[in-house]
Amino acid sequence: MGDEGIMRGVTKQVNPGKASILALGKAFPHQLVMQEYLVDGYFRDTNCDNLELKQKLSRLCKTTTVKTRYVVMSEEILRKYPELALEGLPTVKQRLEICNKAVTQMAIEASQVCIKNWGRSLSDITHLVYVSSSEARLPGGDLYLARGLGLSPATQRVLLYFVGCSGGVAGLRVAKDIAENNPGSRVLLATSETTIIGFKPPSADRPYDLVGVALFGDGAGAMIIGSDPIEGTEKPLFELNTAIQEFLPDTEKKIDGRLTEEGISFKLARELPQIIEDNVEDFCDKLMSVAGFQNKEYNKLFWAVHPGGPAILNRIEKRLDLLPEKLNASRKALMDYGNASSNTIVYVLEYMLEEAIKIRKDGGDDPEWGMLLAFGPGITFEGILARNLCN
Repeated sequence: MGDEGIMRGVTKQVNPGKASILALGKAFPHQLVMQEYLVDGYFRDTNCDNLELKQKLSRLCKTTTVKTRYVVMSEEILRKYPELALEGLPTVKQRLEICNKAVTQMAIEASQVCIKNWGRSLSDITHLVYVSSSEARLPGGDLYLARGLGLSPATQRVLLYFVGCSGGVAGLRVAKDIAENNPGSRVLLATSETTIIGFKPPSADRPYDLVGVALFGDGAGAMIIGSDPIEGTEKPLFELNTAIQEFLPDTEKKIDGRLTEEGISFKLARELPQIIEDNVEDFCDKLMSVAGFQNKEYNKLFWAVHPGGPAILNRIEKRLDLLPEKLNASRKALMDYGNASSNTIVYVLEYMLEEAIKIRKDGGDDPEWGMLLAFGPGITFEGILARNLCN
């Protein structure tokens, strides 16, 4: 989706000095996977004939609510690197050869779309925040992205590696701080992820791997963040009013990821959705109090929630007693792209803006205030109280 239609709208008054999202962009690899064909393809590509595991993956694919995803993995890659489909081989070198190149290319493409939607010159970007949990190298992907875009060598860079699903909102928090503390700055936030870093054949010893196979997708996202938008040139989309981060003590092993000789290995605890449900209300109340919301008026807000999976969305909806439509954008992003880790908040925000336009065309009012939420390793909660600035 392009942002051109969104950005032509008249915007609400912007608070001086507060950072806003000024443009969005996204990009994907060329390989589109339909969920209904994933199981047969995955077991064929990995030469696995374990019927029990195949049936389990089939069940998981139905429960994830994912319909389509984009992935870097292809038959061409498996022909070049057949060891990726074998168990127990040291393949981190090969994986990084693929991932480092792929995430940079996707990040460049998403950033170019974003900059085009923004409407200003590449030379006006003063800072770069780059987020990925799918690569590892020195210098980091921030430098390769800056070079690939043609950014000035004076562009100030920040690199966030291995922050998982909370990375997109964490990157926004960092970009907000930069924009508000450097008047006139314009920050490019780019996120890029691929599941090849953790691709493995199915194994009865690692049944939890199948959750990732059924749920995760690849892609990239980008945003431009800045304060005091230039009237007539920049059209702010969301004002980033207040951002907070918290980690939950003694939950370090609930989202456990390790870079090994065989790539990244993840373990997600079964109780993860329950832990998020138990803590999300207090976290949100802290943010809501800034705008003067009282009596847990959750349905007066819009909700841009990272769709870690349907169970997490269902638990949040239940705990906050949200109307079903409040998480429509998150559910649609999950259905169309899967859980694309740090990128997914960009896709959610695009769908939110589409929905807002439809609501206004139908004569309704969309909420001005809302929440951007994501959850990652730690367990870490990232949240931003935001204003929808589009009319």
